Amino acid sequence: MTKKYFQTFIFLGITLISFGQNTKKYTLSDTLRGSLTQERLWWDVMRYDITVEPDYDNKTIKGSNIVTYKTIKGKENTKMQIDLQEPLAIDSVVQSGKKLNFKKEGTVWYIETPKSKVATLHKIDLFYHGKVHEAIKAPWDGGWIWTKDSLGRPWMTVACQGLGASVWYPCKDHQSDEPNQGASLTMIVSDTLTAIANGRLEFKKDNNNGTTTYKWAVVNPISNYCIIPYIGKYVNFKENYSGEKGNLDLNYWVLDYNLEKAKSYMPNEVHNMLKAFEYWMGPYPFYEDGYQLIETSHTGMEHQSAVSYGNHYKPGYRGNDGSGTGWGMKWDFIIIHESGHEWFGNNITTNDLADMWVHEGFTNYSETLFVDYIFGQQAGNEYNAGTRQGIRNDRPIIPDYNVNAQGSGDMYPKAGNMLHAIRHGIDNDDLFRNVIRGLGKEFYHQTVTSKQVEDYVSKQLKFNYAKVFDQYLRTIQTPNFEFYFNTDKTKVFYRYTNCVAGFNLPLTLKNDTAKIKIIPSDKWQNSTVTQTQQLLFNVESITKMYYVNPILVSQTNNIN
Repeated sequence: MTKKYFQTFIFLGITLISFGQNTKKYTLSDTLRGSLTQERLWWDVMRYDITVEPDYDNKTIKGSNIVTYKTIKGKENTKMQIDLQEPLAIDSVVQSGKKLNFKKEGTVWYIETPKSKVATLHKIDLFYHGKVHEAIKAPWDGGWIWTKDSLGRPWMTVACQGLGASVWYPCKDHQSDEPNQGASLTMIVSDTLTAIANGRLEFKKDNNNGTTTYKWAVVNPISNYCIIPYIGKYVNFKENYSGEKGNLDLNYWVLDYNLEKAKSYMPNEVHNMLKAFEYWMGPYPFYEDGYQLIETSHTGMEHQSAVSYGNHYKPGYRGNDGSGTGWGMKWDFIIIHESGHEWFGNNITTNDLADMWVHEGFTNYSETLFVDYIFGQQAGNEYNAGTRQGIRNDRPIIPDYNVNAQGSGDMYPKAGNMLHAIRHGIDNDDLFRNVIRGLGKEFYHQTVTSKQVEDYVSKQLKFNYAKVFDQYLRTIQTPNFEFYFNTDKTKVFYRYTNCVAGFNLPLTLKNDTAKIKIIPSDKWQNSTVTQTQQLLFNVESITKMYYVNPILVSQTNNIN
């Protein structure tokens, strides 16, 4: 998701919590949405086939979702939880030609399904309609977006991360269960408009009644909140990109009056993005579905294979550089950041919203990797350090699990700085690159937990980073790195304070003529240093490289 470094990210419907205490009393609705209830556990989503017909004038929609699912548990498998948020309502539920009974409890709909054998496939048709929740300040508050282009023509889309896809279609609204066999989105719209969605166009049909039907589909697993309609006066231009896995189809969809501007602007940004990201993070994860960049009225979102773009064809983020260094004004933030989510967020998706740092932290760090690749390592270092101005340390990045809660907006710059600190500490970019690329391979098209990602990083780097992750993801403390020299400056003494017990972030300090690697802990340690190595213990230099507070202390606590 897009960000401003000076802004705290709060999604509509989610109250954030403070570290060490639960300041929110979670409701039954929070639990039903955020946990894997018995009514969710017995079935696995295999595919969604969604149809929607929007009424622009009345801000209503009607539609259906054919849910293909597999029975994975054999006992209590006759009650199915489907999520659909008010004011939308399910009209009927049909399976094998028979209507099924259902009842509503808040935003949850319980369907009485026939008992089925384990490992069998079934389909259920959900028909619904109603006034759809409207996003007023998209994408921050989420919902259906009814707007007009600059010529006063209808322009529609959806942004629903955090708020959930159930704000506009019925589904199992939990990140852990993606449709294994992909999804399709069929849109019935005015024949004066064009409808676009994820993946590839399967057909376009003139209905001879003033409407046209478009059907788009992806073959890869996809998060519920990434399935998105785009409807407006769109035109298309395309090209073929020779990438790491072969030929990648690139499609650009823009408003008709922006066509020439888009042609001269978008391809260069996208090519640079693909070069940098395929180098650092591995092949684009969705070659089968292609890559689309689609103009939208809001800033942008990471919709899989259909990235939304609203940055006005200018570098930076709506004219701003979140790092304050100037480097952020040399490239288009929305194209780079939202496309970065194809690797982290769409390829690798977290099971629980509480672990969204895996999406946002790695994607925040992809900005640094991009700057590093295009402008050089020093530029990347400066950009990364500059993003710290957005860190608030207001609450932990990882909040409570199983209640659809999201942690601090620090999941962007703080997590990104944590990853950069790990990279500096190992001082081996080939190894670090292999780890980043390896994550994409190990968890290819999977949903994961934070612990799986943390454990993978530690295993591949052959160092236990558990306490490092705990420090930056689960507390609001910025570690102090305290150090001092003995009288003749032949030894340096150092430790971490204001940190979790056992915090052990490795530090590699170097310049053109000297280098030293140390692994401080929360206990005093010491290392022998040369005259040139003494100069590496510079507060300003350490601050630029690591998200710690370096403090030169007195020798009062001298250790012999």
